Amino acid sequence: MSVELPDIERALSDYEPFCWLPADALSAMARSIEVSYQQAGQVVLALEDPIHHLYFVRSGEVELFRRDGSLFNRLPAGHVFGQMGLLMNAKVRFPATTRKDCLFYLIPIQLFMDYCEKYSEFGDFFEVNEHSILEQATQVGTDDMTTVPVTELIKTEPLVVTPDTTVAECAVRISDHYIAAAVVQDEQGRLLGIVTDNDLRAKVVAKRLPYDTPVGEIMSTEPQVMDDHAYLHEVMLVMLRNNIHHVPIVDENRVLGVVSLLDMVAHESQNSLLLVRSILSSESVEALAQLSAQLPAVYERLVNEHATSHMIGSAMSVIGASFMQQMAKLVEEELGPPPVPYCLIALGSLARDEQLLVTDQDNALILSDDYDEASHGHYFEQFGQMLCEGLDRCGYPLCEGLIMASNPQWRLRLYEWRDQFTEWIENPEPKALLNASIFFDLVAVHGKKKWARELQQFIATKAKGSKPFLASLARNALNRTPPLGVFKNFVLEEDGREKRSLNIKRRGTAPLTDIIRVHALAMGSMSQNSFERLDDISKTKLLPKEKYEELSNALELLYSMRAHQQMLAIREKRQPDNKIAPDTLSLTRQRSLKEAFSVVAQAQRFMKYRYTANG
Repeated sequence: MSVELPDIERALSDYEPFCWLPADALSAMARSIEVSYQQAGQVVLALEDPIHHLYFVRSGEVELFRRDGSLFNRLPAGHVFGQMGLLMNAKVRFPATTRKDCLFYLIPIQLFMDYCEKYSEFGDFFEVNEHSILEQATQVGTDDMTTVPVTELIKTEPLVVTPDTTVAECAVRISDHYIAAAVVQDEQGRLLGIVTDNDLRAKVVAKRLPYDTPVGEIMSTEPQVMDDHAYLHEVMLVMLRNNIHHVPIVDENRVLGVVSLLDMVAHESQNSLLLVRSILSSESVEALAQLSAQLPAVYERLVNEHATSHMIGSAMSVIGASFMQQMAKLVEEELGPPPVPYCLIALGSLARDEQLLVTDQDNALILSDDYDEASHGHYFEQFGQMLCEGLDRCGYPLCEGLIMASNPQWRLRLYEWRDQFTEWIENPEPKALLNASIFFDLVAVHGKKKWARELQQFIATKAKGSKPFLASLARNALNRTPPLGVFKNFVLEEDGREKRSLNIKRRGTAPLTDIIRVHALAMGSMSQNSFERLDDISKTKLLPKEKYEELSNALELLYSMRAHQQMLAIREKRQPDNKIAPDTLSLTRQRSLKEAFSVVAQAQRFMKYRYTANG
């Protein structure tokens, strides 16, 4: 193995995040690595199996799959996988199979965790890449981008030029063919590069190069290519990751055509992936505000295509987090770099990946422990104000309860947040319990994301050991009861506009997510999403299997009905809300809704006796 060490070090050092490691740390990693070879078509990792290594693809290609068996991603040489499992209970979250013969470097879990802790850039890479806005968006999988081959977008043969073709001739041919890119090949037909209309503008016209300059001098070399078996969502993922607009599609070594972002737009005019990409490339608050007008159409499409409530919630949460992330970047551009590091966190439904169309903003800031009010306070006061006002312009209304980064009460140092959560847990007064129902669901959106992870771990550990807090939180979760009478008839709202209707969020999804949160905190789960919390709960003896399934089915039904009602409001050009008039539902839907409310009521009764202050 010692003979191979220099080769292993060189291979790792060519790729992020290994290239950021100090030389001695990289050498130590190389000495700890196991080398594994697997032929094409073999299972590398199976769902829920224990995982003990981070996998680096030295050569070959691997396919990752979601829990439902659908394709999640394809990873060529230089990529890593398995990090989600290592970070989440050391069990495989995305099964992996070799698509081609593969050579793997296996990095031990303990070394991986140590390096994540010791080297911040190394650790941040895995948090950002596993939970980033663009990666989460690709997991939505509700439209035909996951099933349509990319070759369906190829309508014409590629425009081919040679390296000695002049930029003038290339520009004329691109214009004549009404396309935006040409591929550059040598006499043997090998792909050397790609020239786009943007290259001609930025590298020739802007720099005033002679028009007889060979395209070989201005082409983009080693372009990112995809094979002809790829699906649209895979090509979109490559575009998002590499910030490119054109991807050559190849069959073996032959270029079949070039797919552009405009081709994607033409095919997917109301796609959540494209909206996220547009958000993250916006250069002004005005541009973001204009994009927010697309939200209803994207939402309607998700519901119309029979996406599950989990898929809809994930997509809308990704979009909401993207607005927050980009808004924070724009504010930084205006105010200048922050004087100390910070982490912008989202709270509530967005953090749980359960955001629908009707929502206000809940956010806060974790500040560096080096934060000094006198020196840094003015910057973050301006930051919070501009951030929240900008989000308000983008259709995320200001929070009436002032749970926002513009409120100095929710701009705290990391150690102050720990103290705050400790106070809420150890002294569960009514206001503390109200805050717990909001702040105990949190996720990082921008900045030092690992601080949010640290808080999640702190909350999970602290809450699990506090029986009085869990008992108080459980009692608080009983305040909102399902709208069912003694004989299972609907109890409808009698006041004002809500007469003859019920609020399915206030009386359905909210109490159910409260129940699930209590159970999750009691078992130390770090999951944020209610469905994922239920998965964690199902692995314990807290609930019988059938009860877990009842809760999961009730949650799905209530959320999907909520989403459907909001979609109907959009279609009828009404203001979407959370109200449902049972009389407008079919008898079957009414029975299903009553059954879901009955499950919530039973779960509340169980919780009432399950959590007491003394055990």
